[in-house]
Amino acid sequence: MLPHFFLSRFIAAIALVGAAALLLWPVLPLEENKALALSLAAVGLWATGAIPEYVTALVFFTAAMLFKVAAPEIIFSGFHSAALWLIFGGLVVGVAVRNTGLGQRLARRLARSFGNSYWGVIGGVTLVGVAMGFLMPSSMGRVILLMPIALSLADRFGFAPGSQGRTGVVLAAAFGAHVGTFAILPANVPNVVLLGAAETAYHYAPTYGTYLLLHFPVMGALKTALMVPLIVWLWPDQPRPQPLLASPPMGGEERWLSVLLTLALMLWATDFLHHISPAWVSMGAAVLLLLPGIGLVGQKTFGEQVNFGSMFYVAGIMGLGALVDKSGLGHRLASLCLEIVPLSHDAPMMNFAALSAVSTLVGLVTTLPGVPAVLTPLAGQMADASGLSLPAVLMSQVLGFSNVLLPYESAPMVVAMQLGGEPMRPAQTLCLLLALLTIVLLLPLDYFWWRFLGWI
Repeated sequence: MLPHFFLSRFIAAIALVGAAALLLWPVLPLEENKALALSLAAVGLWATGAIPEYVTALVFFTAAMLFKVAAPEIIFSGFHSAALWLIFGGLVVGVAVRNTGLGQRLARRLARSFGNSYWGVIGGVTLVGVAMGFLMPSSMGRVILLMPIALSLADRFGFAPGSQGRTGVVLAAAFGAHVGTFAILPANVPNVVLLGAAETAYHYAPTYGTYLLLHFPVMGALKTALMVPLIVWLWPDQPRPQPLLASPPMGGEERWLSVLLTLALMLWATDFLHHISPAWVSMGAAVLLLLPGIGLVGQKTFGEQVNFGSMFYVAGIMGLGALVDKSGLGHRLASLCLEIVPLSHDAPMMNFAALSAVSTLVGLVTTLPGVPAVLTPLAGQMADASGLSLPAVLMSQVLGFSNVLLPYESAPMVVAMQLGGEPMRPAQTLCLLLALLTIVLLLPLDYFWWRFLGWI
């Protein structure tokens, strides 16, 4: 613990010194240089966790305004993003699920299906998260709905706060609901951004089935299969199941919340019909839960249990992505990567690896939703240089933004860990190991899968 403490602060200090050096000795045009300096400082602090994540977000907002890095509507864009209000609604729903006992009731039912082994618990929670990806179009919504149930499940198996088992359950819910679902077309924000950008720029829109067949066998199913043993190995524990007492009859509050969640789930799952954003469904549920007299979350509970720090954190991450995009820094970074990486008509495997690497590295600066926004306009140039088809180049972005190197790149992962009451360090460890296995094992397998399907 002590070496990690000093290492994280040493790396954060290097990032801050580098940011200061950029301000004193600019290497880019003024606006881009200021964006680069602020991005380096923010990424360094978020990646190391040297100070609380929401404090880094506040530093980001303040420094951006003091140094006039960008217009307020760019820096504070996260606050008028639908994703932030999806989080807010989900935080309120999560409080209600915990306090009414509905979470414990659902956890008891899941526990009967998972058995009493640690493998069963971790595998079961992970698979539930992935399965929800076929029903709910928002990874943030899945995380927010699943995490209170996962915590109740951890209590049911005797995993106290601070235990290895509780960390394992939280990670299984976070990574299952988010990482494994990048292979399902409407399930995550970067997927949708890619679809919209590709359709706008190139009039190309992959079908649900095409996208699923290309990505799910390796980057969905096999990656999920790797997550479970990694979690069990890194955070081992022994379940201590609590006696399964007969469940009391469902009370009025639980019934009301069950009806509300069922309606919300139906609206989330059918957004392609009614076109109501999942965020406003989530907000509608939150408003009903907060209404005096009929709601289930009172004023005192709202003030004490809703974690507003996570909202500042996510708004900061979104603001960083918008800054990198609007300043031109993201496009410059992507163009620089294209100049460095080897693309050749005679090296399809090298092209596959290089395009995956570019989208992975761009995500470190732009965060995941920024990857398709930055790279899609360059896809035609990439296709010409590599000899790959335009659809193949566009779909190669998925290989990168599904390979999360650090948690701060992904708002749903950040929110999941905070809802689970866990520090960011376990998620960082799992991200890095899973990314390493993806590069060494899954990407080569995926290359041959693409060749088998005729994409390369």
